[in-house]
Amino acid sequence: MVDSRKLQALREKYANASGGDIFNPLFASVAQAQFMGSDRRKWPFAGIPTLLDAPYRADAQDLPDFGGLDVALVGVPMDLGVTNRNGSRFGPRAVRTIERVGPYDHVLRCAPFSKARIADIGDVPMQSRYDLALCHADIEAFYKRLVEAGVRPLSVGGDHSISSSILKAVGERQPVGMIHIDAHCDTAGPYEGAKFQHGGPFRLAVLDGVLDPERTIQIGIRGGAEYLWEFSYESGMTVIHAEEVPRIGIEALIERTRAVVGDGPTYLSFDIDSVDPGFAPGTGTPEVGGLTPREVLELLRGLKGINFVGGDVVEVAPQYDATTNTAHVAAQVLFTILCLMVGD
Repeated sequence: MVDSRKLQALREKYANASGGDIFNPLFASVAQAQFMGSDRRKWPFAGIPTLLDAPYRADAQDLPDFGGLDVALVGVPMDLGVTNRNGSRFGPRAVRTIERVGPYDHVLRCAPFSKARIADIGDVPMQSRYDLALCHADIEAFYKRLVEAGVRPLSVGGDHSISSSILKAVGERQPVGMIHIDAHCDTAGPYEGAKFQHGGPFRLAVLDGVLDPERTIQIGIRGGAEYLWEFSYESGMTVIHAEEVPRIGIEALIERTRAVVGDGPTYLSFDIDSVDPGFAPGTGTPEVGGLTPREVLELLRGLKGINFVGGDVVEVAPQYDATTNTAHVAAQVLFTILCLMVGD
């Protein structure tokens, strides 16, 4: 039976209210940044696409303080370091086209754009589309400028080799810990004369003294390349294979992750191939038996309060996924990492 008094109260409060009339104080603070007038919101399918629909500030690259930003969203469209099928150079553009992510995370209770100065500052300027080593020199120099300006970077690749040069900037003053979610440990050595390749960025980062392996955990590892990852074990990284995740449970995995990285500065690197290709086929080195998007989000949301100094989402190769699901998962992960970086 309908409670007539409750119904009358609802009618008095909501019958003449517009879509922009939000009464809960927390929800109202989010709505104020979304509505124009009483009930008009920005159309998600119109305008110039940016990462997470953030303000576009390409001019920030030319300013010594990057416009005073707290967090810079950056594209790194470079995939010269792949060992299998390429295409992740189109990853930043694909993630920018995703129109329905945010502005609020209901679990973290965070609306990041109302809490920090955040902008999409465009892509890393690189001098050559052909020279892998030169691309990495450009990446390292660009991120060192960002870090020196006090801006925390959140990046979209590109292949995973980009992380080693980003870490050279982020961990230059103090080696960082890392939460690494991936199908592969990416701690192999050089291949065919190439120092930079997407199977080895974290060996480089440890040997460069910018990544602390004892404060590094790698989650979701699987596939036939286990024989390449001895450096992870010998250096002291914690490796959690994909088949261990359901047995451990997400709650216990969160606790273990927190114990590994502690309260020091921490980087979060997310490879889209950590997700099972049934959910995210658009990547260069897919491995069956991966994590689900729900598992990834539950894990990430359990990391609230960690001292995140930067992060990346890599290896989205959109041409292998006609559904755009891969880019959508990547965008949601990117938004969740941004919430973690911004905090309460």
